[in-house]
This record gives sequence, C-alpha cells and structure tokens, in this order.
Amino acid sequence: MTRQLGPTEVKRLNRSWRRGTQANISLLLESVSQPFNLGSIIRTAAAFGVEQVWLCGEAADPMHPAARKTALGTARFLTFRPVASPAQAAAEIRQAGLKLVAVELTEGAVPLHEAAVCGDVCLALGHEDRGCSAALLALADLVAYIPLVGRVGSLNVAAAAAIALAEARRREWVQGDQEHTPKEG
Repeated sequence: MTRQLGPTEVKRLNRSWRRGTQANISLLLESVSQPFNLGSIIRTAAAFGVEQVWLCGEAADPMHPAARKTALGTARFLTFRPVASPAQAAAEIRQAGLKLVAVELTEGAVPLHEAAVCGDVCLALGHEDRGCSAALLALADLVAYIPLVGRVGSLNVAAAAAIALAEARRREWVQGDQEHTPKEG
C-alpha cells in the first residue's frame, strides 16, 4: 500500500537530492510586476536551490506583503540583487560564470527540453504580458521556449519559472544518474 511520507522522511529524501545537486542555478526577473507572481517564483526558486535572483525593470518588491504571503517565508533562502538594466544584470551574471538563458517565445528559440540549461545557468523571465525585453533577449546566450500543445498560447510567468527550474535541475540529476527512492518504514 502506498502512503504519504512523514516530515522526517521528506527531509531525508530532500537531503539525498541536495547531495547530488551542485549546479548554480540563478534567476533574472525583468519587470515581473505582480507581487503574487513574484512570491510564487520565490517559493519555487527556494525549493529548487536557487540562491541569487537579479531584479530589473519594473519588478515587484520581494518584501511586498502579497509577495511575502505567497512565498511563505522562503525569501530568506535567496539573495536579491536589484540592478538598473538587463545589461548590468547580464554583466554580473557572466562575471559569476553563468550562462544566461531567456525563457521566451521568440523566432529562433529552441524547445526547453532541447536547450542547454544544464550546469551553471541563469534563467531569465520577463513581464507577465510583454515577456523579456528586446534588450534582454539580445544579451541572452540562448533563448528557449516551453512547448505547449493545448489551445492556450502561453503560461503564467510563475508557472513558466517552475517548469524551467525543474528542467534545469532534472538535467543535472539525469547526468548524475542517482537513485532517490524513499525507503519504506
């Protein structure tokens, strides 16, 4: 019979995944203006081991009450770096040794599952309606998109961030080919 894991078992399982996780994955959020979206991204980023988040453009404040409520206290696990422009962010990202991958629907973008998002990478996501700016896209090392097959043309930015972060970690874990199965008992 299958049962949910208890709190101690969940901590043990998560610890086993952390041991096999070494890549530095960061985020660049350009003009993600809705606090609830930012809070959701913060919580997901903390869950996937992101440490650094660059904020530029008209980004919401991570300390906004709605962002804090949605993030459920996970902002304490992240460092936020407000920057004046995508160019400043890109310079700092490259100085940190990260590849800059924009997640956007553009001509020439590659499907996320085929994109080089493994290793040390910074995933860039843009405004809820407008997406990443032309300036940011011009600075990206690569642009990737999330293939959709339904009758909806795009995703909420927080959902897109979750999918991109999960794919970046999945790539790392597949390369490590590790066993992470909860033990019974």
